[in-house]
Amino acid sequence: MKIWIATGGTGGHVFPALAVATELAHRGHKITISCDGRVKKMVSDGAPAGARRVHIWASGVGGKGRVKQMISLFKIGVSSLLLIMRFAFLRPGRVVAFGGYASVPAVFAAHVWGVPTYLHEQNGAIGRANRFTMRWVKTLMTSFKNVSGIPDNSNVRVVYTGLPVRHEFMEYAGAKLPQGCKILVTGGSLGAQILDDIVPIAVRDMKNKKVFITHQTRPENVAKLQKFYADNKIRANVLSFIRDMAGAIADSDLVIGRSGASTVIELTTIGRPAILVPLAINPDQAANAANFEKLGGGIAVPGDKFTVKWLTATLTELFENPTRLEKMAKKSLVPNHAVEMISDTVVSGQ
Repeated sequence: MKIWIATGGTGGHVFPALAVATELAHRGHKITISCDGRVKKMVSDGAPAGARRVHIWASGVGGKGRVKQMISLFKIGVSSLLLIMRFAFLRPGRVVAFGGYASVPAVFAAHVWGVPTYLHEQNGAIGRANRFTMRWVKTLMTSFKNVSGIPDNSNVRVVYTGLPVRHEFMEYAGAKLPQGCKILVTGGSLGAQILDDIVPIAVRDMKNKKVFITHQTRPENVAKLQKFYADNKIRANVLSFIRDMAGAIADSDLVIGRSGASTVIELTTIGRPAILVPLAINPDQAANAANFEKLGGGIAVPGDKFTVKWLTATLTELFENPTRLEKMAKKSLVPNHAVEMISDTVVSGQ
């Protein structure tokens, strides 16, 4: 069967798409992957052997001025027309879209030609692009059991599949806590200033001096944080990029970070307790953190309540009660069969 995978925008959209594309290729299906220029190299490097790659013209619409929004919509419109023409000659049997505005042209073209279309939502709340394209979609697949924002009048079939993660995270699934008072602090690829401001001081104020911190931050903050930890005799490894994030999560007793969908699912795949501080301007992150907290695997705290005093008290309580951390780790663990479930759903035509 010819299957079209639509992705783009960020690695959070691309990595799950590539994982599913690889599985479907292994099953013998012919794969085409469409993406925008921002992730062209990422897709080229990770696409399965033999997969066709199609570059489309698209960019995000949200958070821009009116003129830039109009330009973005024009790009999406042109790409949609081009894919409609392409589908006339190379009609896929299925289209699988992984969200973001770069997926819109393929979903619309599939709708025009009556191709069964499957949409994956990463977050605990429906994003703008996915909400827009849901009217043309057969099945919505979700990363979380509870997803807000699905219109009440929607006829789309909703299937909980989870979110695909890279293979290395699966290898650490269910790994025991190292029990070495190890904390991983990560704000994502761009770091998070609130974590840099609060965490070091809170750790300094803890009575437990056996804590070891792995702190990922922005490049310009590395030297400053290294000096602070050294001056206060706190064992720490400060770096701007963590190449082996799966290993870093597995080698921690507690993670402190943002709550992007990929981060939360990586935590649940390995099974690690966490303190999550959602990005205030991103409602998706608040929904993701709330889903994680409901599992019992962590604490979701808004930025205005994430203070030195609160964090010092919370860290002290957690590390004085290691059995609580162990229980949180067990509750956070969710078996991840997302790649297989998504592939099965698409191939079966459900």
